[in-house]
Amino acid sequence: MRELGSTQRFALLAVSVFLFPLLLLSCGGGATLQPPPTAGFTLVWSDEFNGANGASPDASKWTYDSGVGGNGWGNNELETYTNRIKNAQIQDGNLVIAAVKETYADPSDGVIRNYTSARLKTQGRFSQAYGRFEARIKIPAGQGMWPAFWMLGDNITSVGWPKCGEIDIMENIGREPGTVHGSLHSSSTVTHTSDATAPFSLSSGQNFADDFHLYAAEWEPGTVRFYVDSSLYATFPQSQWPAGGTWTFDHPFFLIFNLAVGGDWPGSPDNTTIFPQQMLVDYVRVYTKQ
Repeated sequence: MRELGSTQRFALLAVSVFLFPLLLLSCGGGATLQPPPTAGFTLVWSDEFNGANGASPDASKWTYDSGVGGNGWGNNELETYTNRIKNAQIQDGNLVIAAVKETYADPSDGVIRNYTSARLKTQGRFSQAYGRFEARIKIPAGQGMWPAFWMLGDNITSVGWPKCGEIDIMENIGREPGTVHGSLHSSSTVTHTSDATAPFSLSSGQNFADDFHLYAAEWEPGTVRFYVDSSLYATFPQSQWPAGGTWTFDHPFFLIFNLAVGGDWPGSPDNTTIFPQQMLVDYVRVYTKQ
């Protein structure tokens, strides 16, 4: 969920494909794949979202961003985020983040928007440097939808973004139903940010919104790898980081789930977009390497 426009994003995509060759693999359509083996990793933190139906997410693990984030969280997003049950609750063993079309002003800033959603984070509850970070997610569908599973450096309040660093484990935009993206963002002395990004696409005609998929990042000193289900699709090494950029992936990061509506990259919803839309999270798990 970086603070860059769509033109920059697609330019960075082209650069990243050149700098970081990657293999696009397809998953089995429809059938849910089992998580890859976690041999060599120890589970240290998780949320299985097994609370009562209609309950709020566990407050010992999650807190919220709220409001419109100034200019739409740096991306000109159209929603306002809330901490209401209507936008984030437990249902049937899943965290359900719902994007709703309604006129609402969150009390945090009083700005009226025509869409509401939720952005949950573990900031102040849990953060970790290095390991495996994974979540089993069923994303929504529709023009203007922008679900994401990502991380920010826990020093963001002192150094700001992008110096804190950002790891995007999964992003999808509604107009690309069969493609997700994994990305890294940091600071640079020559441009606003230094970045690496890569796509993963399903076989023709398959859509990520049709089923749950496992999205993961394995992070160790000097390297971050991205996975969908059992497929490794991108490896970003510090040795190939863009010239002038700072490799800031060396300190604890916290987790974020959100479902944005509109923005520079996905564009706005249109008359084909159905509301409400839901992002379902079966579980999120964090491991350390043994």
